[in-house]
Amino acid sequence: MLTIVETADGSKTIYNQEVDELYHSRNGALQESLHVFINAGLKHFLSQNIATEVSILEVGFGTGLNFLLSAQHCTQNQIRLSYTGIEAHPLSPEMISQTGYGQYISPALWESFVAAYLLSLKQAVDIDPLTQLTTDHHKLLDFTSADLFDVIYFDAFASSKQPEMWTDEAITQTVKFLKPGGIFVTYAITGNLKRLLKSLGLEIEKVPGAAGKREMLRGTSKF
Repeated sequence: MLTIVETADGSKTIYNQEVDELYHSRNGALQESLHVFINAGLKHFLSQNIATEVSILEVGFGTGLNFLLSAQHCTQNQIRLSYTGIEAHPLSPEMISQTGYGQYISPALWESFVAAYLLSLKQAVDIDPLTQLTTDHHKLLDFTSADLFDVIYFDAFASSKQPEMWTDEAITQTVKFLKPGGIFVTYAITGNLKRLLKSLGLEIEKVPGAAGKREMLRGTSKF
């Protein structure tokens, strides 16, 4: 049901036959992750806030690419990262290893992630002295947390393939975990999503999309 495929920028992703969907853009897994989540999400938040630590919630942990690139950036800049990824259908360590994402980050980070991944499905684990990872094995609507987050990466499959992840209920459930002044970012942009996020108190921006997409969406929670 799951196969490794190469995307346009040479980086790999996974094709899920059951939902007929790729985990990342066919125009480039690496470029999409960097553009949408790292640059428009994490780096944008850090540019607006003087921070020595940051917390990220990802809806759709998948292959872990967004986490790895976030951890790499935070470690390089001596920022403490607390990262929680929600994933109803966790990949096997073997499948994650086949992505080859270790070439885009430090060897130490890659080795630590691969070694700690299974344990992160059960509890928070320290990937390195600055990075903590929790991979929450629940469906989005069953996710609970006493914590709020600085940045939310919404990286579910497309609404045409997984419409239940884009309902008002699902988006409302996600946004309630965002801190005041926090950033919500996703590769998608629709009229309904913009209206819903505005109704939830977010200020909406249209941002140039990654390769293959004209626009994407970023929302900022009001203080």
